[in-house]
Amino acid sequence: MATASARHILVATEAECLQLKTEIEAGADFAEVALKNSSCPSRMRGGDLGSFRPGQMVKEFDEVVFSGEVGKVLGPVKTQFGFHLLEITKRW
Repeated sequence: MATASARHILVATEAECLQLKTEIEAGADFAEVALKNSSCPSRMRGGDLGSFRPGQMVKEFDEVVFSGEVGKVLGPVKTQFGFHLLEITKRW
């Protein structure tokens, strides 16, 4: 069974999510952007969610984490919690 580690930024609107993605793609540090903007407690760890397996996160999140490109900022991904930017840091 696959395992992945990822970090994310959770915000309320798609527009805010897209703005933060633009900042990161222009060179802003993902962890710093997470600390300043994310509404998830993981922001204190730069958005780091640790390691997890399929089914441990919400469906929309899992679909991206277990199929997306490792090391790339992905999203916005809409879930019941809001809009996420995701970065898969490792998958094995």
